[in-house]
Amino acid sequence: MDQTLKSTSQPRKRSKLLVRITKHWPFYLFILPAFVWYGIFSYYPMTGLALAFQKYSLTGGYFNNQWVGLRYFNDFLRDPKFWQVVRNTLNISVFRMMICFPAPIVLALMLNSVYNKAFKRTVQTISYLPHFISWVVVAALIHRIFSPTVGLINDIRYQMGLDTIYFLGIRENWIPFMVLSDMWKGIGYGSIIYLAALTGIDPTLYEASSIDGANGAQKLWHITLPGIKHTVGILFLLQIGSLFSVNFEQVLLLQQPSTITVSEVIDTYVLRRAFQMNQMDYATALGMFRSVMALLLVISANYASKKFTEISIW
Repeated sequence: MDQTLKSTSQPRKRSKLLVRITKHWPFYLFILPAFVWYGIFSYYPMTGLALAFQKYSLTGGYFNNQWVGLRYFNDFLRDPKFWQVVRNTLNISVFRMMICFPAPIVLALMLNSVYNKAFKRTVQTISYLPHFISWVVVAALIHRIFSPTVGLINDIRYQMGLDTIYFLGIRENWIPFMVLSDMWKGIGYGSIIYLAALTGIDPTLYEASSIDGANGAQKLWHITLPGIKHTVGILFLLQIGSLFSVNFEQVLLLQQPSTITVSEVIDTYVLRRAFQMNQMDYATALGMFRSVMALLLVISANYASKKFTEISIW
């Protein structure tokens, strides 16, 4: 009896869906380009993952090569270079999360407490602008400022009688340059979401707390931060998924031969194995491993957050 009800309910659901599509076809037509775009540029390229299980040949296509199973996964798990680039990737990602993630929150809280609208708009505009500058331009500026020959900092040191320093060529300096430049470029644009969340807090809560004698720190701790905790939590969960992925363009442009031991990350390693060493199969397996690990991190973090708090992506 139950199976009969299930079999009859499925055609009814399909017919209702067709009725809704027929009735509201302009709206479905409006979102059709988005589905086409994702299908062509996001889902169709995933067929290339088959190369991770094949011995790549330029003339073989995706499915006409020799299948080798998990050979390349075993290879990079035994490769000392692989564990080095994983460690470098995690080092950069953890430092970036520690500094770049809270920075937009702090900026948004500071701007939210500013009552002078002209000053607030000016600061917002100045902080947003770096986001629209290409990383090529940002890297050129960094090299121009810190260059040992024509850099502004070293020119000042030279005028003071000090020796010039190749800042970007020092291993200990490379990660701070990476993280701070990323923060400078994204802090203003990242604060937009938190400013929008702050506007959703009921102003009467602040008025009531003022009547009760609460100071600014107490309002921040008991009203402002709880009001944006869901936004912060969701963005933090999404940020966890990028632990195995850093800004490829930024790393590639700031990378120096002398800092390769700390600046070689998974993305740049995949590029070198694919195009410099012509190992597309190995590089595909490595990229697939990174994506799977990122997915597992997001699922695990979301499960833990949902279990112990009220915040979750799904």
